[in-house]
Amino acid sequence: MRALKIAATGMTAQQMRVEVISNNLANMNTTGYNARRAEFADLHYQQQSRPGTISSSSGSVLPAGVQLGLGVRPTAVSVNLAQGALSVSGGDLDIAIEGQGYLEVTLPSGLSGYTRDGALKRSADGLIVTSDGHSVAPEITVPNDARSISINADGEVYAYFNDRVEAELLGQFTLAGFANPKGLEAMGSNLFLETSASGPATVGTPGEEGLGIVRQGYLEDSSVDAVKEVTDLIEAQRGYELNAKVITAADQMLSATTQIR
Repeated sequence: MRALKIAATGMTAQQMRVEVISNNLANMNTTGYNARRAEFADLHYQQQSRPGTISSSSGSVLPAGVQLGLGVRPTAVSVNLAQGALSVSGGDLDIAIEGQGYLEVTLPSGLSGYTRDGALKRSADGLIVTSDGHSVAPEITVPNDARSISINADGEVYAYFNDRVEAELLGQFTLAGFANPKGLEAMGSNLFLETSASGPATVGTPGEEGLGIVRQGYLEDSSVDAVKEVTDLIEAQRGYELNAKVITAADQMLSATTQIR
């Protein structure tokens, strides 16, 4: 009976949806996290009678036909690129990207990674790095005797010293943009990798070429809407239960068939 397999695909789809929702809820406090959404499409159809074919008995054209669907399949887990709210952190090296763009970091493999997590730190050598120790490109080193630093909206980093009146320009952060940010490969730790689907990175100055600006002393909150996620979770749970009932009903029908003598 096809109903058993069809309902099984429905249960698998709803289970995947619950897994995506649970990941969103688990990351509702992760800096710069964008909520994900599971997307599905129907499977192919068995054409018992194609629409538009000519009836052999009367010669008329069938207006609809008989097409039996075989279930559902996952197509993608899409990223919602909504801007998260900016919360005040007060840290000199905490920056939030207001608008589009990603910070570029250098991974231990030498490849470039991209992130919107602006909770930056300073290494023992004064190099500005991420929380995992990856250096931000271009590399900017803060002198040990710097009293404080300032980062303007264009990403320029200035250091202030006790023995000087004017600030010293240490460097400037750049941002990377992509033609299709949803095509980036998530690798954990708030990092993404460039793929053929995302297109190559276009590196530019904050505030130019459609890129966002930098806000010092802020961090970008997660874009997860907890109320919506809980509502979707209940809906997915109900969908799972309904598909399970279909399996139960199909099993009872098969049992009734086997009892016929």
